[in-house]
Amino acid sequence: MGDRIASVRLGHYAVPLAFAVSDAKVATGRQRPLTHIDVLTCEITTTDGLTGLGFSYTTRAGCRAQFAHAKEVAPNLLGEDPSDIGRIYERLLWAGASVGRSGVATQALAAIDVALWDVKAKRAGLPLAKLLGAHRDSVRVYNTSGGYLQAPIEEVKERAAQSLKDGIGGIKIKVGQPDMRADLRRLAAVREHIGDGTPLMVDANQQWDRPSALRFGRVAEEFGLVWIEEPLDAYDAEGHARLAATLDTPIATGEMLTSVPDLVRLIDLRGADFLQPDVPRVGGITPYLRIAALADHAHLQVAPHFVMEIHVHLAAAYPRDSWVEHIEWLSPLFAERLTIEDGRMRVPDRPGLGLTLAGDAAKWRLDDIEIR
Repeated sequence: MGDRIASVRLGHYAVPLAFAVSDAKVATGRQRPLTHIDVLTCEITTTDGLTGLGFSYTTRAGCRAQFAHAKEVAPNLLGEDPSDIGRIYERLLWAGASVGRSGVATQALAAIDVALWDVKAKRAGLPLAKLLGAHRDSVRVYNTSGGYLQAPIEEVKERAAQSLKDGIGGIKIKVGQPDMRADLRRLAAVREHIGDGTPLMVDANQQWDRPSALRFGRVAEEFGLVWIEEPLDAYDAEGHARLAATLDTPIATGEMLTSVPDLVRLIDLRGADFLQPDVPRVGGITPYLRIAALADHAHLQVAPHFVMEIHVHLAAAYPRDSWVEHIEWLSPLFAERLTIEDGRMRVPDRPGLGLTLAGDAAKWRLDDIEIR
């Protein structure tokens, strides 16, 4: 009969941030400062004794809905061959077909899907990147967490310098304040502080309309940015494509899109020079791999959003040398740490994702259930 899924354990955790952070959405009153990350975990155990860990996440709202949906569909996993990931994914999609194939419905599946890939790589005795077919053993890494808008510019400069000292290769800062001149002053100060040779990115978090984004992009050309991220509404694929065709500075976007068709449209319109899919948001590694194949076919760069613990593996398996985003917010949840040196993040040599839940993670757990 072979190995089968014996049990599934789901957990909902609220992991606090060291301090509240604000981006353009907060500066313009659309959201409150971010104080914690909600995480949906999935632990799969098989009859052969293998275990796999996967997770998804939300910010501000939605994780209770993810947990509820995962709890409803998870019984369909029991007795299945854990290696049949594609078939299982389709079965879970149809189990929740009435609520669609994007958003909460598939984000709940992401935690399950990641856990299945973790099991598969562990069965092979390989890191996930090696199972997928790695092109490199490390990936370029940039820091975001030090560049949020609530921090005064001197703090941003200090944290950028520390990140570079710690071996991180690039720096990203947030822009999109009501006064664009304040953004440009902030950008100029950071560029002067870290030097012209250090990769620098900016992220507007969907703040601008098309004319404002074009105006900023033209002025910002002098700073030699690696990219301008999310200058427009995430679903304005045509507007992003127009910016990408007009500006010398590359455009990065895609992190907020929650389905394969949404990202395919962005690819088809060439709305991003750097595509930024997010495994938990698009529904797991299985749909992410479809997106990555299409992005490579279109000769695009890929810089997956957040969750470096998963994306270091997928970036290493992408044919073009990618960037991974260093945000340490989920680190307290896991016992292991990623290695960063010489501007790159190394792929862990442990089987699977190379992650286990930290011993004190239980103090952040809001809910859990085991399904047998």
